[in-house]
Amino acid sequence: MPAWLSLAIAIISEVIGTSALQASAGFSRPLPSLIVVAGYALAFYFLSLTLRTMPVGVAYAIWSGAGVALIALVGWVFLGQKLDAAAFLGLGLIVAGVVVLNLFSTAGSH
Repeated sequence: MPAWLSLAIAIISEVIGTSALQASAGFSRPLPSLIVVAGYALAFYFLSLTLRTMPVGVAYAIWSGAGVALIALVGWVFLGQKLDAAAFLGLGLIVAGVVVLNLFSTAGSH
C-alpha cells in the first residue's frame, strides 16, 4: 500500500474517532465509545504502516495538520460550531503547510 494511502486512511480514521468523542459522553455511551477506540486504533495502525517508508516528522506533520483542519471543518459543518475569519485563516495556513510539504519538500523522499 502506498504511504500516502495509508496516511490518508490514518487521518480519516482519526477524524472519525475524534468526531465521536463528544458523543461518547466521557466514554459512558457504548457505541460512540467503540467508534472512538476503533477510530484511534485504525489511525495508529495505518500511521505505523506509513512510517515504513515516510519519515516520522513529515508523516506526523501531515497527519496532525490535516486532522486539525478536518476536525474543525467537521465541527463547523456537522456540529454547529462557529468559526470566525481568524479560524478560517489559521486553517488555511495549516492546509497550505500540508500542501507545501507534499508538493515541494524532499524531506519525505528516500
